[in-house]
Amino acid sequence: MNIISLLCNKIFQIFKMQKTKFSLNIKGELLELNSPKIMGILNVTPDSFYSDSRCFDEKHIIDRVSEIINQGGDIIDIGAYSSRPNSIDISVEEEMNRLRKSLSLINSQFSDTILSVDTFRADVAKMCVEEYGVAIINDISGGEIDKNMFSTVAKLNVPYILMHMKGTPQTMMMNMEYDNFLEEVFLYFSKKINQLRLLGVNDIIVDPGFGFSKSLDDNYQLMKHLNDFHIFELPLLVGISRKSMIYKLLDLTPKESLNGTTFLNTFALFKGANILRVHDVKEAKECARMYEMIINQK
Repeated sequence: MNIISLLCNKIFQIFKMQKTKFSLNIKGELLELNSPKIMGILNVTPDSFYSDSRCFDEKHIIDRVSEIINQGGDIIDIGAYSSRPNSIDISVEEEMNRLRKSLSLINSQFSDTILSVDTFRADVAKMCVEEYGVAIINDISGGEIDKNMFSTVAKLNVPYILMHMKGTPQTMMMNMEYDNFLEEVFLYFSKKINQLRLLGVNDIIVDPGFGFSKSLDDNYQLMKHLNDFHIFELPLLVGISRKSMIYKLLDLTPKESLNGTTFLNTFALFKGANILRVHDVKEAKECARMYEMIINQK
């Protein structure tokens, strides 16, 4: 086979994988991922890196949830432990208390909303699913920080977002040494996905982990090769909203990084992202609509 044939075959395989139809089992009902889904971020923390995203009282929580829903968000990802570099390590009890307060409030007024909880602690995940009906577990550590996470998710039978990170939020920026960056990331996912499959976890979402234990160049290398993640034949989540890979490159602040976020979200969609995790739901939703208009043309 000549080089032209090989290239054409490669392009065909990438396109075929990007068109794969995925779905998630959400409390017994299928959430189809035929079109991109927007996951709105709800931070119930006082120290998240983007200050405008912090919601720490009832009014701000309700206002934020209403905003995500009204702007077309499909999933709300609630986090009570800041994962920014050098964040404060809070106790399990504090994380649970923040989530209990927030989830009780959300369930009382927005009972039909699909909720994801951003936690790396198995006991927190268990509480959120069993007591408050949370539908998805989003674990930035890929089961590395709490070794009970994989078995817990398997028992809970909920979709699991598997992210790549080395170390903890407190140490991740000291863990950016790789012999071969892309190879290590892909081997990490291959190993973790196999472990989850053996435990019976069916709904796995892959998150490359932009900004976590990665240099600026690493993040853009990851973005360039995003379509290669389709080799796992699993839904792909991208979370780059207002992150340092944008504002450090452009010499901005998180508050000034919406334009860069919008560009990278659009780029990620054309590389096959199924879910965008964002602060700015309206803008991400517009990206998704325009992307679909383009790819659905004959």
